Amino acid sequence: MYCGGQGIYAAYLAREWKEAGHDVHVIAGPPLPDLEPGIPLHVIPNQNVFGAPFREWAAQGDPRRLLTPLNLWELGVSRIGVFPEMQSFGLRLLMRWRGLQRRHRFDVVFDNQCLSWGLLGIRAAGVPVVSAIHHPLHIDREADFAIDPRLIKKIKRTLYFPLFMQQWVAPRLDKIVTVSEASRNEIEHYFGIPEKRIAVVYNGTDADLFRPMEGVEKQTDLIFVGRTEDRKKGIGTLLEALSHLPDSVTLKIVDGRIPENGLVPRLIRKHRLENRVVFQSRFLEVEDLVREYSTGRIAVVPSFFEGFGFPASEAMACGLPVVANAAGALPEVVGTSNEAGRLVPPRDARALAGAIAEVLAEPERAERMGRAARARVERIFRWKDTAAQLVEVFEDTRRAAHRRSRST
Repeated sequence: MYCGGQGIYAAYLAREWKEAGHDVHVIAGPPLPDLEPGIPLHVIPNQNVFGAPFREWAAQGDPRRLLTPLNLWELGVSRIGVFPEMQSFGLRLLMRWRGLQRRHRFDVVFDNQCLSWGLLGIRAAGVPVVSAIHHPLHIDREADFAIDPRLIKKIKRTLYFPLFMQQWVAPRLDKIVTVSEASRNEIEHYFGIPEKRIAVVYNGTDADLFRPMEGVEKQTDLIFVGRTEDRKKGIGTLLEALSHLPDSVTLKIVDGRIPENGLVPRLIRKHRLENRVVFQSRFLEVEDLVREYSTGRIAVVPSFFEGFGFPASEAMACGLPVVANAAGALPEVVGTSNEAGRLVPPRDARALAGAIAEVLAEPERAERMGRAARARVERIFRWKDTAAQLVEVFEDTRRAAHRRSRST
């Protein structure tokens, strides 16, 4: 199963570190990453209570599991709209940490944007902690606020995001890693962490899996891959841009979670695009996703912000030119020379439509852009390089922690 960006990140890095000869363990809660054989996975269970009706949740197992302080807290705060899984995961990990560390003697803990209270306990126990922040969750909250500025909505979204915890924990860890210069700037802004304590290490993209697929018919002009209900992905701008293009231009949306009465169906009706948009609305294996990319002529990434932007780099690896917003990390991924794609101002539907029309009008140039896009991925965004650069960060962090321990 092809999972979200953080699951991809964990699985590929674990594989690369194992192949490089490191002893790597993954500690995770559901949904679990799909790891290579031979990589130990330590599962931290969760109660999965957020958004679930109490009767439904209670029927899933022994109700006596509720009778612990942490489980009671998790259930209680979820009833008022708090998403508790990051906090509870870190606390459950901390409760198991002594046994895990006694058995495995970990040299460093690499946190994948949990930023939970429990990490401070692990660091206090003498193990350096490095955390990856792909982008600050403040950006997601602000995107929601822009869509619905009502006070009650702001209260609900403020409760949902664990921003207080993350803002307290992040500056107290040994090192922060992020995946683009754009994200580093936002982390410095929202968390107050100095630039020198934030290392930028680009994500990789698997160019062996994501590749031009021969013999696949081009079924649509434009392809969008991503969560359409995530407001910062910019699907509204794309659909408005489509309404400015000739009726012959078509769009395929690949999203396994499109609600029947969600944002996309409403906008399609608003812009009268019923005959120009098709959906791939099931969860895909990687090979199926590669095939979907190959059915399009241009990949469109209209996000208002991306910490990195896997849909852009994956489409590029598949040999597609990309038309994207000049927002977040997308200029770093796509490049600014117009060789692999075109960048347009964010939230500008007419500029987006114009760039799409230009690329569609010159098929030979589009093919050259697609070849340049794949070459850029093969040159810059390799998981092997990502893993090696992170090991350098870990080694530097261990040495700094050792110097501190000797001086106290």
